[in-house]
Parts: sequence; C-alpha cells; structure tokens
Amino acid sequence: MNVMEDGPSLIWGAVCIILLISSLGARRLPLGQVAKMAFTWIAIFAALFAIFSFRFEFIQIWERVKADISGVSGQSVTAETIQVRRQDDGHYWLLVDINDSPVRFMIDSGATTTAVNATTARATGINVDSDGYPIILSTANGRVTAQRGNISSLKIGSHELQQHQVVVSDSFGDVNVLGMNFLDSMKRWKVEANIMTLEP
Repeated sequence: MNVMEDGPSLIWGAVCIILLISSLGARRLPLGQVAKMAFTWIAIFAALFAIFSFRFEFIQIWERVKADISGVSGQSVTAETIQVRRQDDGHYWLLVDINDSPVRFMIDSGATTTAVNATTARATGINVDSDGYPIILSTANGRVTAQRGNISSLKIGSHELQQHQVVVSDSFGDVNVLGMNFLDSMKRWKVEANIMTLEP
C-alpha cells in the first residue's frame, strides 16, 4: 500500500466515522442501538471505499464478462491485425459478421474451405447453390454431403471479404468453420504463444 497516496483517503474515512459516531451519540439513543447503527454505517463506508479503491479491477472484470457474453472473448481487432487467443477447448474462435449478422466460427487450418451449418446459412442469408451437384466431404465425423455457396459480406471489425466461398450442410451440427480459403485471403498469419495473428 502506498501510504502517501492512501493517507488522505484513510484520514477522510476516519473523520467520517468519528462524525457519524458523534451524531449518533448526540441523539441519546441506547448504547446498543448506537453501536448497531454505527456498525452498519461503518460497513457501508467500508464497502464504498473498497469499490472505489478497486474500481479499475471491477471495470476489467465487467469488460471480460461482456466479452464472454458477446462471444468476442479472446479476440482483438485493430486496423492492422486480428489477434485470437487459444481457448480452453484448444481451438481458436472468431466472431465475425456474416451479411451483418454476428456468427462465431472456429478457425481450422485443416479445413480446405469455410464450412457453415445449414441453420446459420438460412439465418444469415448465405447464397447456396441448391440446384448444383452436391459435393462429398471427409470430416472428423465421416463423409458428409454439402452444397456450395458464398457469403456476400464477411466482416471482422473494419476488414471485409466479399463473395467468400463456403460449403453448407445439415451434417455440420452447430459448428461453423473458417477454413484455409479464409486464411489464404490474409496477407499473412501466424501462431505464437497460443496467439493467432492475422494480417488482412
């Protein structure tokens, strides 16, 4: 604790407590009631003092909670780079806007093409070539049938890809994957110390 910085606050707190006890004593209330009221007010002052002292830590906690709720936890987007931190499940997840709708994707360098499940495709208005011949893909869950499609607008912050090629299938479950065709659209990308850095 820095005594020089915290000294005025401690003195002010002590003065407030003394004034409080004096005002309660002046009301000539029973000693037990005075002590109970004084303890309550001291607890309130202590709580307010703690909140003020740790306000920056509380702000950081709140920002982390908001990031977890919104799905952007672990990602940082600037004008030059997109950084994604490896999550507890071992994967890199990126929240992007698909035709102005937020969608969470897993980045997978082992996937050739960006893969979108059929529910997400319908919800975000992805163009799917339903009349074209289906393609057969090998996935971790076996071989599945998919249709080709494209995303009119894929945005991460101020970065945008247009007419991004995808494959769409009901067999992808709830997961959406950004594949190598997404990574190849970057100027460069790398992974160091559990941080994936993309340069659009």
